[in-house]
Amino acid sequence: MPAPRLYTGAEARPLFTAVDPASQEGSIDLLYLTDRAPRAEADEPLPYTAERSHSLAWGSVDVEIGPALEGAELAAESVREERSVDLELSLGQATEKDRFPPVPYPVEASEGGVRRAPAAMDVHEQAARSLRAEVERRLESAPRKEIVLYIHGYANTFEDAALTMGEMCHFLGREFVCAIFTWPAGGTRGLMAGYNVDRESGDFAVLHLKQTIRMLADTPGLERLHVLAHSRGTYVLTSALRELNVEAYIGGSTLAERFKMRHIVLAAPDMDVDVAATKVFAVASDPDLPFGAAPRPRASFPPPGVHITVYSSKSDKALGLSTWLFGSVLRLGRADIREFTPEQAARAARIAFIADIIEVEGTPGFIGHSYFKDDPDASADLIALLRYDLAAGSPGRPLEELQRPFWRIRPRGDD
Repeated sequence: MPAPRLYTGAEARPLFTAVDPASQEGSIDLLYLTDRAPRAEADEPLPYTAERSHSLAWGSVDVEIGPALEGAELAAESVREERSVDLELSLGQATEKDRFPPVPYPVEASEGGVRRAPAAMDVHEQAARSLRAEVERRLESAPRKEIVLYIHGYANTFEDAALTMGEMCHFLGREFVCAIFTWPAGGTRGLMAGYNVDRESGDFAVLHLKQTIRMLADTPGLERLHVLAHSRGTYVLTSALRELNVEAYIGGSTLAERFKMRHIVLAAPDMDVDVAATKVFAVASDPDLPFGAAPRPRASFPPPGVHITVYSSKSDKALGLSTWLFGSVLRLGRADIREFTPEQAARAARIAFIADIIEVEGTPGFIGHSYFKDDPDASADLIALLRYDLAAGSPGRPLEELQRPFWRIRPRGDD
């Protein structure tokens, strides 16, 4: 990806601060969790396919940055606006470490009713222990005791997900534990059929993503969990978060307290605006839901404690097609305050305390759908959010306020 703007120019920030630049080789080790089916033949190009696996697996995968450069040279080359060599990404070794039982977990009659089969629970508990041990090991060696989890979108392969997170991890200063949740997308069934299959595979993956977030959050030593989702992956994420938020609320807690979540980033979300609202604000819209022991419909309850950032663009041709496919009035990833009715703008203003919607203009590429990493200003803003925890409007984020919660990334030359 191009060098994010905050690493270039007269006021450039250093790429590496918490790690020694000279020690940073061109290999990045990612944690992965997936419910993709493993390849059937050894000569298949990728370790996992676009087919569904009923069991969640986890492991590690290397992303290689070439050509081979010394650490300091790689750091310097990474942040050049005009690079002297092409930095190419490739997928390295992927090693599956453990696997959970297939869903649905088997149950059996018991004296007290129905219970999960003990053999399945033995496998589940062993896989959960080994996963937490691995995450704990990674946290111990990471400069920051935080995880950034990436969830890809429609038509992405295992390789696509790993390469995207690899370059994002590199430009986040290699300070975080970086992980991917990769669901069964990326089939070759054509535009219409392929999209529909991926869409239902995303629904299939919600349970596994919910389990993933819960297990990561319960790992000793974790301080914060940040989640970045792109395109159709935002639907998978918000579906899981809706259930986790309900779980936290019933327990008298919040997403931030129970699951250590801080930033939720929805990049180019392929979701209907109304559907997104019902998922994100399901708890607030259900006053009969118990808070602790009983419903408290008129009492104050703690906010989720997380911050949601949405990146949208009218230049996103992929979401323009998605709007046509679904007949949706508006996809969240193409939200534009200038097209909102007064009532819609008023509703949007009420969420400004937990959410920002960042408009990106003139996105690069023919499709313009991956601008969160391909546009140097958009990637700079994302990194300022995740790495430096800067609020919208703070110095260091290239934003112009439109009407809260809407902001615009200032085009170059507007400073």
